[in-house]
Amino acid sequence: MTKNYLFRIGLWVMTLMMVTPVGAKHKNFKVSVYVRAAEVQKMKDQKWLDESWATISSQLDVDKIYLETHRDLLIVDDATIEKAKKFFTKQGLEVAGGITFTINESNDFETFCYSDPEHRKMVQKIAEVTARHFDEFLLDDFFFTSCKSEAEVKAKGAMSWTEYRLQLMNEAAKNLVLGPAKAVNPKVKVIIKYPNWYDHFQGLGFNLEDGPRLFDGIWTGTETRDPASAQHLQNYLSYNIIRYFENLRPGYNGGGWVDAGGIQMSMDRYAEQLHLTAIAKARDVMLFAYHQLMDVALRDEMRAPWQGSGTSWNYDEMRAPFKKDGKTVTPTTMARIADVTLRKADELVGKLGKPVGIKSYKPFHALGEDFLQNYLGMIGLPMDMYPTFANDQKILLLTEQAAGDKDIMQKIMAQLQRGCDVVITSGLLKAIPEKIAEVCELRCSDLKAIVNDFGRYGQSGRDILIPQVRYLTNDSWEVVSAGRPLTGGVSGFPILHKAKYLGAYLYVLTIPDDMGQLYDYPARALTEIRRTMSQDLDFYLDGPSKVSLFLYDNRTLIVENFNDAPVEVKLVCEPDKFKRMKSLEDQTTIDGKLEDYYVGWRKKNATKFAVSLKPHSYMAFSYE
Repeated sequence: MTKNYLFRIGLWVMTLMMVTPVGAKHKNFKVSVYVRAAEVQKMKDQKWLDESWATISSQLDVDKIYLETHRDLLIVDDATIEKAKKFFTKQGLEVAGGITFTINESNDFETFCYSDPEHRKMVQKIAEVTARHFDEFLLDDFFFTSCKSEAEVKAKGAMSWTEYRLQLMNEAAKNLVLGPAKAVNPKVKVIIKYPNWYDHFQGLGFNLEDGPRLFDGIWTGTETRDPASAQHLQNYLSYNIIRYFENLRPGYNGGGWVDAGGIQMSMDRYAEQLHLTAIAKARDVMLFAYHQLMDVALRDEMRAPWQGSGTSWNYDEMRAPFKKDGKTVTPTTMARIADVTLRKADELVGKLGKPVGIKSYKPFHALGEDFLQNYLGMIGLPMDMYPTFANDQKILLLTEQAAGDKDIMQKIMAQLQRGCDVVITSGLLKAIPEKIAEVCELRCSDLKAIVNDFGRYGQSGRDILIPQVRYLTNDSWEVVSAGRPLTGGVSGFPILHKAKYLGAYLYVLTIPDDMGQLYDYPARALTEIRRTMSQDLDFYLDGPSKVSLFLYDNRTLIVENFNDAPVEVKLVCEPDKFKRMKSLEDQTTIDGKLEDYYVGWRKKNATKFAVSLKPHSYMAFSYE
């Protein structure tokens, strides 16, 4: 063999080792576990450490563990940290550190006051202690401040709380955490984990503009838990936030982070969060936390009514005894749910390309129609959020947040002048009507309408409160309308509206006052909205709400049903563009059929693939 050939072989082997570390238990992402300081402190007791790890590791394969050094003013002693590090290294795990900068988490997440000299000393000490023990550590959710002490009020002066806190936390990151940590350990990498409430970050000092470049990397909170609980986060956020944070600084988003929240709704709610994190192409899936994996027991209440019907995740299978390392294990905790779900996801993720979707521009620190893209994802619109305005798309989505860009109208005009369309929401129209008037004289005032009838697009099951979008007759046109009633009624209001400008269209999408009522729009109305907004995508969805579509650049897709009942949907593409779909799981095929549909009164046709989805289940396909 030539030296050159041997060199190439060696390089190939090294590349494989970098992609899949020796000893890795998963092929396409790592599975990590975070341990709170309280549990790390308990690890000084060898019996507790052995037994707790046996409970978790018998049910779950773990690649990496994060040992927290501080939370709620508890700083774990040096000897215990080193003992825990040595223990988990012997188990074949990668080991890193963690910090939670809280004073009292149970007191409304009481944070440090970063203008208080004593607090600043403590924050710096914690960073230095952690850097002495680890070459990598992660800041859990709470590197922000909600403090409004006398010192903070005085330091803020005439600034807004957002302005003050963004400056303050940038300074604290540099001078209290990053600088001191790297002075102690020049090799240390400091990662910041951002939580799930991204639209409100700036108000408490989380800086998505500067933070991803100040720190050595970021992590992503993908915990959506119960959508009806305090944060009201929709299921789709577990996917969408990974893609958004990846777009902040490509290549530096370490992974997604899921806890047990929502598991009381059923095993499927927990499994969905893990699955969505994985199919968003997270590099790592973090399980919070050690104590939950150890203590949250499998219970009959976690078995949902739809279990036993062949759904994507089988709770009975998860509870059944299984063989591991030649021994029979009887599952006892949620660790088993995580293992089964992530094993299945690992097999699927390796077949998927890079996620693609409808690009939506979100300027840094902008407010308005908070978290709307997650509701849109739940009505079947694949979302792809960016902090920059894209110039390479046939159509773009702009929500009220785009008003935070003072140059937004010039960017809209440039898109239209290229012959490419723009969809704005009723919230953005209301925010900048004078600017939008450069394209079309439209208005969205404080007037409301109650609607339930969408004419030929069907009826909703309940009344929906919407803002009234007004326009000049014959200057622009309604695509989808609604009234109460519309058919045989006396009033109608735009749900989807279009205004022609040069060779392109400015569309207005009406958002209900309660964004959750998007789910009440009739299926045919939703399909018309999806058709309009999916010009850059291979497929759009024809079907009801609470069904999401995930598309990838290697001609693969996933369609997922979040409803408690089965649904029938169709995946739609241009006529004869694609002929066949093949299941990525069992290789069965579906042939497309040419079907007619109407835009206004004009008949068109498209190729449609019929898919039946069980409750809380998904199907994944390649297509050709």
